[in-house]
Amino acid sequence: MYIWIVIISALMTWIEPNPYNPIVRFIHSITEPVFDFVREHLPVFLGGIDFSPMIVIATIWFVQMWLLPELANLLTPGYGYG
Repeated sequence: MYIWIVIISALMTWIEPNPYNPIVRFIHSITEPVFDFVREHLPVFLGGIDFSPMIVIATIWFVQMWLLPELANLLTPGYGYG
């Protein structure tokens, strides 16, 4: 679900919606802290393009597709490898 909110937030930068709209404010309030964290710790600006939404999406994908299944395998006895 958060991936879709990140995508919507990135698309909203192209159309410049009304910043006083409650939906726009909600989306910015839950995505900008994460984007700011990524911007502070990684150089994600290249030629004026902000890649922080792509980094956030890639991180969420990594956690969902690799990290969570690996933790499930470690924590579930008799399930998983061999």
